[in-house]
Amino acid sequence: MVKYEAVIGLEAHVQLKTAAKIFCGCSTSYGAEPNTQVCPICLGMPGVLPKLNKKAVEYAIKMILAVGGTISPESEFARKNYLYPDLPKGYQISQFEFPLSKGGAVVIRDANDIEKKIRLNRIHIEEEAGKSFHDIDDRYSFIDFNRCGTPLLEIVSEPDMRTSKEASDFLNKIKQIAVYLDISSGNMNEGAFRCDVNVSVRQSGQKEYGARREIKNMNSFKFIVKAIDYEIEKQIEIIKSGGCISQQTMLWDEKAFITKPMRVKEGASDYRYFPEPDLMRLDVSSEWIEEIKDTMPELPDAKLQRFIGEYKIPAGDAEILTSSRNLSDYYETVVKISGEPKLSANWIMTELMREIKETDISQIKAAPENLGGLIKMITTSEISGKIAKDVFAEMIKTGNTAEAIVEQKGSRQVSDIDKLSAIVEKILVDNKSNVKKYLDGKEALFSFFIGLVMKGTDGRANPAMVNRILKDALNKLRG
Repeated sequence: MVKYEAVIGLEAHVQLKTAAKIFCGCSTSYGAEPNTQVCPICLGMPGVLPKLNKKAVEYAIKMILAVGGTISPESEFARKNYLYPDLPKGYQISQFEFPLSKGGAVVIRDANDIEKKIRLNRIHIEEEAGKSFHDIDDRYSFIDFNRCGTPLLEIVSEPDMRTSKEASDFLNKIKQIAVYLDISSGNMNEGAFRCDVNVSVRQSGQKEYGARREIKNMNSFKFIVKAIDYEIEKQIEIIKSGGCISQQTMLWDEKAFITKPMRVKEGASDYRYFPEPDLMRLDVSSEWIEEIKDTMPELPDAKLQRFIGEYKIPAGDAEILTSSRNLSDYYETVVKISGEPKLSANWIMTELMREIKETDISQIKAAPENLGGLIKMITTSEISGKIAKDVFAEMIKTGNTAEAIVEQKGSRQVSDIDKLSAIVEKILVDNKSNVKKYLDGKEALFSFFIGLVMKGTDGRANPAMVNRILKDALNKLRG
């Protein structure tokens, strides 16, 4: 049987979270009333002149440094000409022949923890288009130009991926880095992170690429995987039946779970690129690059390795805790207070992350310092693990410290040896028949006695201390 393999390349589109648009001063904030964040420049009125947003270039350079790309000392903006309703100028200001950077790579890992390097072709800056709405009225389409002119980073990979899983992992890593760098929200629901997917199929071992199809504007990891898998199967089916793959631009139908032709795939000549006459070449000095480099945070892969080495936690724990910058910062603050790396990791990955599922960690009322204090109270036997969960639930509701909640509820663990000894003695006196059964060999009753002690102290007795006192008391009775 002839075997086939997929060849996948991606173009990730990352909206940069600058306060203003890339060539004008209009706000980029999400959710405003349609067409209220526009001006003659981003609407492409005659006679207007764009002015480049320096912060957008700085954010782009951060991403290039993070993926090891080569920054061009001089790059050039170009006009990419195509007619589409949500592109008011009739062209998009982008970069073509002289992009901001070339090269670089992103490392992903498979299920067996084997690394694979996905090479990057280029990273360049461009402006966003507006957004069309076709489902508001049966007779008309509507356009919101608020998004038009938002700075966009396009990250173009080499065709190094062979499965939808690799493509998803690559995009997840790009998104993670962008959010770590604080240059993008990465919010796919708001269109801040999207991608175009290029898929072709060839016989295994064949060097030449097959004709590729591009699936446009994917904004869901779930649908990206489904679209790639569908397209691979469809192309293999066409080839097996004797047909030919035509180079096309496709759209993903989220209801039918199929790709549909949109138009014949354009080449560079179709866009009639030429240098943007209203913008000078972009000069990036080595001094500016060094200044930006000094502001770079610790990146996810480096932090992952540090967590494993410094905190001696399993790689799986470290991977979860470094999945976002906010979560990793939260963990380090908890550890600083508690002094317990593994126990802190366990609490965050269970109790805290259960709450994060419903909201964002930045909205959680339980401050990391307070969770660190709670864990410290467990390790010093001031409260039991069971009580700690109740205290944490109260911390989530109120934001109060563990100490304050324990004092208010009187939940502090009973560790007074004389007090616990007296309680144990009374329980054994009140339950002479069960004591006899225990001494005659029914040792399962030990848990019964423990339960009575815990009940008598409202669950606040120090379990380890109760266990020891009870064993000593029963051994004395045994003689």
